[in-house]
Amino acid sequence: MVKDKTLKRFFGSSPERTIDSTTTLFWFRRDLRLQDNVGLYHALSENPMVLGFFIFDTVILDKLEDETDARVDFILQSLAILKQSLEKLGSSLLVYHGDPIEFFKHINPRSVYTNHDYEPYARQRDNEVQQILAKKEIAFKTYKDQVIFERDEILKSDNSPYTVYTPYSRKWKATLSSTPIENFNTECLFNHFKKITPLAFPTLSELGFKASGMAFPERTIKRSVIEQYHLQRDFPAIDGTSRLSVHLRFGTVSIRMLVRIAMDINEKWLNELIWRDFYHMILWHFPHVVTSAFKPAYDQIPWRNDYTEFSAWCNGETGYPIVDAGMRELNATGYMHNRVRMITASFLVKHLLIDWRWGEAYFARKLLDFDLASNNGGWQWVAGSGCDAVPYFRIFNPTRQAEKFDPDQRYIRKWIPEMATSQYPQPIVEHTVARDRALKTLKATLSS
Repeated sequence: MVKDKTLKRFFGSSPERTIDSTTTLFWFRRDLRLQDNVGLYHALSENPMVLGFFIFDTVILDKLEDETDARVDFILQSLAILKQSLEKLGSSLLVYHGDPIEFFKHINPRSVYTNHDYEPYARQRDNEVQQILAKKEIAFKTYKDQVIFERDEILKSDNSPYTVYTPYSRKWKATLSSTPIENFNTECLFNHFKKITPLAFPTLSELGFKASGMAFPERTIKRSVIEQYHLQRDFPAIDGTSRLSVHLRFGTVSIRMLVRIAMDINEKWLNELIWRDFYHMILWHFPHVVTSAFKPAYDQIPWRNDYTEFSAWCNGETGYPIVDAGMRELNATGYMHNRVRMITASFLVKHLLIDWRWGEAYFARKLLDFDLASNNGGWQWVAGSGCDAVPYFRIFNPTRQAEKFDPDQRYIRKWIPEMATSQYPQPIVEHTVARDRALKTLKATLSS
């Protein structure tokens, strides 16, 4: 029975009838879909009255700086689709806005099911939830869903985790070849959803946010794009990537379905999905990477951390067109092409000698597809401080990168219409000077 009055608007006028000892809760998190959802499949298989719910976690939301944060908008729209689907089945979706710990203190369901989350905060939160429910003798069951292989499933022969991608990917593929990907057919179990009248649903303003106005990528798998991915993926002016990263991040599509497609039509795209598993594994085994370099020596680098130059980078006003185009695309859309992510990150860390954590935090704030494991792994890869990272002396020349990957300047001109005018700024640093400074500083630090 729900005791906290602040919870009642989310359950209707009779909260004790919404969650009681006969109700099993399925907690949607990074898996906002009904199909091929592992935890949901087990909840429906093992219980006759399952109610889906989602928590807008104020521990997370209170840290967001922008009231128009597009991720909240995206989640709410995805939940609305989920709720509509559940209501067609005669059920509904319970949505709570608050602290998850307080939520679980006040409910007494039959059991709670969900899927694993590997981020440090999520691990701590889930441990607390499990302890709360255990004291009330309520089962808390979690399952692997957002990756193909997790934690200790891909290890070296000495049972230590891989820290280099290529041998990890070989072992990953070999393991997959002997372990067919399972399809969790939830559709045949939909009659196990609890039958209830529609529940209340929050608005953005009630959550403390405003509409972002951003257009979100469609939840569409473009096989023709994936087939040509290895040929087109490096050219930002071409629609040559799947644009499914946000859907993978929030689980509106199944990773297992995407891996099956990748295995059929494009190994290069499959390799990108393996990188995602790799970084999640690194985060699990080496959680210190969230705040520190994977390689401790890189924590000793004397960063310049010039705030004026950092602001120019954030605003797309460095005087380097490919860098500025990328940052403007990010600020306007919440997305940046992956090749350009590497170029802009390298420029910040190597040309400006600004701590990679500053850039990582900015991307974390702006990226619609922000994923802690992949964002951290990508930034440390560029900085040279991460596992299997580029060596410190590899420094992208942004002009050469633009000439190679945007030769007609279609991408650049789209985002910098004033490029050929006096309104566009001069470069804030000269490439050769910046490169020599970076090499001198990094070599002195890392060779000592």
